[in-house]
Amino acid sequence: MNVTILTGGSDGIGAEMARQLAARHQGDLALVLAARSADKLEAVAAQCRAHGTRVLCVPFDVADEAQCRAMVARTLREFGRIDTLVNNAGMSAQALFEDVRAEDLHWYETLMKINLWGAVWCTHAALPHLKESRGRIVAVSSLSGLVGVPGRSAYAATKFAMSGFFESLRAELKQRGVSVTTAYPGVVTTQIRHRGFNAAGRPLGSSGLKEDDAMSVEECARLIIDGMERRQREVVMTAKGKLGRFLKLLAPGVVENMALKVLKDEARPH
Repeated sequence: MNVTILTGGSDGIGAEMARQLAARHQGDLALVLAARSADKLEAVAAQCRAHGTRVLCVPFDVADEAQCRAMVARTLREFGRIDTLVNNAGMSAQALFEDVRAEDLHWYETLMKINLWGAVWCTHAALPHLKESRGRIVAVSSLSGLVGVPGRSAYAATKFAMSGFFESLRAELKQRGVSVTTAYPGVVTTQIRHRGFNAAGRPLGSSGLKEDDAMSVEECARLIIDGMERRQREVVMTAKGKLGRFLKLLAPGVVENMALKVLKDEARPH
């Protein structure tokens, strides 16, 4: 039985990954769903159990190291092994750096704890057991971890850091049989941007990005799972993302203009 830890498993991409994994693998899967909302976790768990999947719900705060390590320890007590760790928990932000007051700048650090350090802590705790099972690590980054977008300086910083960490870890683990897959979604039809930080560190309440061509959460989850199961190094979700990554080396000014175009007019610098 494959034991998979999925952080941020109560909503959005994480919840959809849980449902799709349960449907694919039926009774040959044990899922550990970890996120802050116990009620939402249980709702997703019920959907997964309908496919014969064993599910353990662990309410936790990914920004707290002790809770990350306790979640991994509880997984081992319950199932005795770890085969896959999906670092999906994350938070968004949309604010021009010049609009952030000095007294509010602390939320940049909070965002880094959620998006980077939570993944680092969970991975560090699970790593000895993933090496034993020759398992898989997944890091859900963002296209903002490849190309900086105006108004996304805090978010991009966390995702660039995440990408660098897991790229280095992949090389370290290459001879140990543990795969590291980094996923780079673009705009996906979830509420993550609405709940993200604004300049004052409060919930934004809306998205600052154009979402006409947003990818469905179902397609995004499927692409990540496919990449994970094939042990791909990276999953770059969109054609524009792939193009922007390479154009960045050849014509960085063009990429900056492309990045500006994804913002709604009211979110652009003036």
